[in-house]
Amino acid sequence: MHILVFNGGSSSLSYKVFDLQGNRKVELVFKGKAYRVGVKGTERSYIENHWQGKIDKEIVDIPDHQTAACLAARFIKANNIPVDAVGHRFVHGGEYFQQSAILDPLNLLKIKECLPLAPLHNPLSYRVILEARRVFSDIPHYVVIDSAFHSTIVPKAYSYPLPLQIVERYKFRRFGFHGISYSYICDSMPGLLDRSAEQLNMIVCHLGTGGASVMAVEHGRSVDTSMGFSPNTGLIMSTRSGDIDPAVILFLQHKYGLPPVEIEAMLNNQSGLRGLSGFSSDITDIIGRVNDVQHGVRASLALETYLYRLKSYIGSYIMALGGQINALVFTDDIGVGNALIRSRVCESLVWAGIKIDQHKNQQARNDSATFLQALDSGTAIVSMPTEEELMICLEGGRILGRF
Repeated sequence: MHILVFNGGSSSLSYKVFDLQGNRKVELVFKGKAYRVGVKGTERSYIENHWQGKIDKEIVDIPDHQTAACLAARFIKANNIPVDAVGHRFVHGGEYFQQSAILDPLNLLKIKECLPLAPLHNPLSYRVILEARRVFSDIPHYVVIDSAFHSTIVPKAYSYPLPLQIVERYKFRRFGFHGISYSYICDSMPGLLDRSAEQLNMIVCHLGTGGASVMAVEHGRSVDTSMGFSPNTGLIMSTRSGDIDPAVILFLQHKYGLPPVEIEAMLNNQSGLRGLSGFSSDITDIIGRVNDVQHGVRASLALETYLYRLKSYIGSYIMALGGQINALVFTDDIGVGNALIRSRVCESLVWAGIKIDQHKNQQARNDSATFLQALDSGTAIVSMPTEEELMICLEGGRILGRF
C-alpha cells in the first residue's frame, strides 16, 4: 500500500510517499518539499523533489500551501508514482478529535470548525486537504492530530482556573501539540534504553525553527506539556510569544485600542525571538550575533531569555516526575542541530544528575539518535531526529486496517 503524507509547516510543505508493507515494514519511495511558501523577500520560493536517485528543483512562486500541494501532486501524477491513500497532519483537533480519523464528509466539517483554534497552522493544513482531495479524489484521506497524543494528560495538569461555566461552554483546557513528533520519540526510546514504555520517565524538548515545546512523560505517557489551549503558550518560539500575562493583552485593548486581529498577529508573528532580538527569529542567527557591536545586547537578551524559559520548564517537569527521569531528549531542527543550546541547558541540570559529555555533544549526528551523557550521569541525554511523516504513514496503516 502506497501512502502519500503531507506535513505542512508555517512556510513549508513536506510530502513523502511510503510503501507500507506487512509487519509495519515501511520503505520510502519518494520525497519532496516546498520551501519559503508564502514568504516575501529577496530569496525566491522553490520546490524540490527526490525521485529515482535524482533531485528535481524548480524555482517558482508558491504564494500559499494550496499551490504547494498542487505542485507536489502534479509531480507525483506526472511520474506515475502510485498513491493508495493520503495522510495529513493537522495541529489542533480541539474537543472533536482525540485520535486519528478518516476524512469523511462529517469529519471534514469538524476539521473546518477547528480552524480558528490554531490560526497559524490549521487553515493551511485545511487548504492542503482540500487540494489533495480534489486531485486524489478516488482514494481515502485521513488526518493525524497533533493534539490527540496528549489526551492522556490528567485534569490537574490540563485544567485552567477559570469559571466553570466558561470552561464548560467554550471547552477551554490545555491540549498540547507536536504530538506526532512526540509519539515517534515515545515509540523509539524504549528500544534505545532497553526499557519497557511503562518503565520510562523522561522529558522531551521539541525545539523547532518555528514552534517549540516540552513534554513530561510518565510510564510512557504524556502527563504534561508546555503548549496549552493554543500552540502560542509555553516556550519562547521564533515569532510566537510563549507564556505571557493576559493583562498585557487586555491593556493593549483597553488602553491603546488595539483590535484583536492586530494583537493576534503580534503574538503569533512579531513576538518571541523576533520581538526580543529586534532583528531575527532564527536562534542560530541570534547566537552568531551575541558579540556583535550593533546587535549584541539584544541578541544576548533573546538567547538568555529563550534558555531561561526552557530550563524553567524542564526543571518543573523533573520535580513533577518525582525528581527522577530516565532520559532528557532533544529533537527537531534546533534540538538536534544546535550543540550550544543542549550544552547550556544541561549545564544547569547537574543538580538533577544530568551531566553532558561536551565532546559527544559536539559530535552529535543530525540523522540518527546520539547519546550525549557523561559516564557519571544518572540520566541519559539523547539527541534524536524526529520522523513525523513516518508516524503519519504508520497511523494510516492502523486506521485503514493494514495491521
